Amino acid sequence: MVALLQVALDLTSIKEALAIALEAVKGGADIIEVGTPLLKAEGLHSVRVLRETFKGRRIVADMKIMDAGELEAELALKAGADVVTVLGVASLETLKRATSKAHELGGKVMVDMMEVKEVGRRVEEAVRLGVDYICLHVGLDVQRAKGVSARELAERAERIKSEYSVKVAVAGGIDELTAPLYRDLDIVIVGGAIIKSPNPREATERILRAIGKL
Repeated sequence: MVALLQVALDLTSIKEALAIALEAVKGGADIIEVGTPLLKAEGLHSVRVLRETFKGRRIVADMKIMDAGELEAELALKAGADVVTVLGVASLETLKRATSKAHELGGKVMVDMMEVKEVGRRVEEAVRLGVDYICLHVGLDVQRAKGVSARELAERAERIKSEYSVKVAVAGGIDELTAPLYRDLDIVIVGGAIIKSPNPREATERILRAIGKL
């Protein structure tokens, strides 16, 4: 099975986000992510608007929950999100409460592993709590500073998927050149390569072709 493509709407205007999302969906994007900047700028209204517009698409609210897991998960899911993100550096109690509430409401939890020091240990703990997705998220700045190549990132993600039998997403500066490395994972998350493109639909199609979906 080829990975699903998630487009991250890391924008600050719901009008702009909606326009880009429409083009990305026309291009074949599978999942729409309400990015953290959009949530901060427009609030949960942005989730409601995208949910109403894209009834047949999965909506991820990138809440990056760090505390009050139960409440924040409930707010996002009741606004229309299907998946809510929790930071991997959050406490186990926060992970537990967010996951429990999400599942109670029929939603799912994605754990963002950005800045987690002991990744294997936290993945094991998160999987034990029943989280649905692990997101290996390494920003471009960190990749460059630590000399982590896109191929190494893909290998790490594949090891996590195999060793812990969990669905894995990957994020961090992915474009049409690096996307093929992640095609065997569950979700490939792309932001800038789509939302900064003069033609988001064509950019989406190029990435989908790169991972073998078109």
